Amino acid sequence: MSRSVRLVPACASVLLALALSACTSGGVQGAPGGSGVRDPYFPKAGNGGYDVAHYALRLSYDPDAEHLSGTATVTARATQDLSAFDLDLKGLDVEEVTVEGAKARWNRAGQELTVRPADELDQGETFEVRVRYSGTPRTITDPDGSEEGWLRTESGAVGLGEPTGSMAWFPGSHHPSDKASYDIAVTVPEGLRAVSNGELTGETTSKGRTTFTWRTAEPMASHAATLAVGDYDLRRSTAGDLPVYTAVAPGQAKASVKVLGRLPEVMEWAEYNFGPYPFSSTGAIVGGEHDAGYALETQNRPFFPGAPDTGLLVHELAHQWFGNSVTPRTWRDMWLNEGFATYAEWLWEEDEGGDSAQETFDALYDHGEDRFEDLWSFPPAKPAGAAHISDEGPIYQRAAMVVHKIRQTVGDDTFYDIVQGWTAAHRHGNADTADFTAYVQKQAPDEDFDAIWAQWLYGEGKPEHR
Repeated sequence: MSRSVRLVPACASVLLALALSACTSGGVQGAPGGSGVRDPYFPKAGNGGYDVAHYALRLSYDPDAEHLSGTATVTARATQDLSAFDLDLKGLDVEEVTVEGAKARWNRAGQELTVRPADELDQGETFEVRVRYSGTPRTITDPDGSEEGWLRTESGAVGLGEPTGSMAWFPGSHHPSDKASYDIAVTVPEGLRAVSNGELTGETTSKGRTTFTWRTAEPMASHAATLAVGDYDLRRSTAGDLPVYTAVAPGQAKASVKVLGRLPEVMEWAEYNFGPYPFSSTGAIVGGEHDAGYALETQNRPFFPGAPDTGLLVHELAHQWFGNSVTPRTWRDMWLNEGFATYAEWLWEEDEGGDSAQETFDALYDHGEDRFEDLWSFPPAKPAGAAHISDEGPIYQRAAMVVHKIRQTVGDDTFYDIVQGWTAAHRHGNADTADFTAYVQKQAPDEDFDAIWAQWLYGEGKPEHR
């Protein structure tokens, strides 16, 4: 008992010293942010502990040497006390990292660039991390076998990001749930063009190099960011009061002129059906036919490998509402992007005097598996793994059938109220399948959607009733 009495003052002294040390070192110690946001299909995508507000990218690309050098300045807000945090970056060599102007320690492990700032960051604090890097950007192969990231082209390259490719050319929090504004300045050899998202705010040439500066003020998920470098014919026009930027690769001008001429008409039609356009410019990038194996709804101006037909233009422009403005919360919710964009094609065909949406639906139900053999392989809301989030049968066609079933149930007036209300309610935000089904039910409280959700959205196999 006397032994314990003698230890009390010593223990008290130690505790007091620890408390004073904590006070002088900034209080409770922070913890590292997560190396991913636990997406059900891409668990390492994105990062925990902070929320990005803005990316400022200053890039220089030499197509002959296939060399990219850049400085990425990321402005973010800490969502917890942070002792360290991660950025997603695949390949490329990191030369220096600073946080709030002070050099930071860092290390690499796979796609994770872990940064340890000199001073810990407090929850709620806005901070700036700057990464200087260079190297030869990589092409990334998706789980489904398609290629993204940095794709070499005949006269340059194109950066395509869905779902994780943007980490091949700039560091960031690469998950659709973390959206931000962008300023992208790209320097290329004189005579080439560098085309990105948003509006062109500057073009200057000096010593045989031209710098193009693009600004995207509205929130953008990083997978919707793009950079196309090449011998493009870059033009600016208008659709009403909206700036239109089109960039067309050599050899594609003749094939593209007619369909791109319909872009203002498609935009007017889309606004009438889906609500006000959510961005401050529009347009298209038409690359060479072999530049990529797919078109992609990059924000403000979709990318097309070769001249698109009108249906594909409608599809990718519809994504500006469904996917780019209203962005999926996780990659499990891809059907919300592709189902609506595919249904936009059905509506366009209907309004142009072709098959009605009902006729398209009936044809798919009766013999759609002849064209899309995977049509009934899994339900739209439950993709069968990361390799299947873009499978055309379930995620595009069957998802569009879900949208049509809603229209059948509520009628046209309520259907378009739902569509336009949905794009307004989640404008520039994120939403998932549960958000959508709850919204539909709220807008049509007298209707019973249980069978649609159970059989068409979540049900296995072909529904028994059309």
